[in-house]
Amino acid sequence: MAYPPAVTRLIDAFKTLPGVGTRTAERLTFHLLRAPAKEVSELADALVALSSSVVACERCHNLAHSNPCAICSDEARDGRRLLVVEQPRDVPAFEDAGWTGRYHVLLGHVNPLEGIEARDLTIDDLVARVEEGGVEEVVLATNPDYEGDATALHVRKRLADLDVAVSRIARGVASGSAIEYSNSAMLSDALSGRSRMDDRS
Repeated sequence: MAYPPAVTRLIDAFKTLPGVGTRTAERLTFHLLRAPAKEVSELADALVALSSSVVACERCHNLAHSNPCAICSDEARDGRRLLVVEQPRDVPAFEDAGWTGRYHVLLGHVNPLEGIEARDLTIDDLVARVEEGGVEEVVLATNPDYEGDATALHVRKRLADLDVAVSRIARGVASGSAIEYSNSAMLSDALSGRSRMDDRS
């Protein structure tokens, strides 16, 4: 027997999420069918709020409730230093590690196998920010894996002709791991032990 249309619609909606197959989508759907109405309503409200109140900062590309975001608008932050990360989810980890500069979110990493090229990232906007002046150091904090290293090299080459120091976070973060899973002590060590990138082609 086929599911009612509303059930099928929700299962199909869950299946569009990363890593969610048919079985998981069905489990989630049937959980919500048994859940109290208040829980279901809260989930629906959270989803609506996500799409209606969260924006991308036009300056750093981080997720925020305002544009520009609170970090870019905070005059107490050290605007001379930019920390470049791959995804918005990396920002809270570095906030916990004590970073006091500003950020630039690339919104991904270079991965030709997935069709993601350097031009698909926000590198042009980063270059424009540096060209505006006032930035003395760009710290590359992409993930310490093949894609992250390749992305860091692309950014380094784009900044090579500009008057700015470019450094890479130290390997306080385990090679092959993701920033979002690193604890604050590891990230703090990585920041303090960052090194200048050689301008080698």
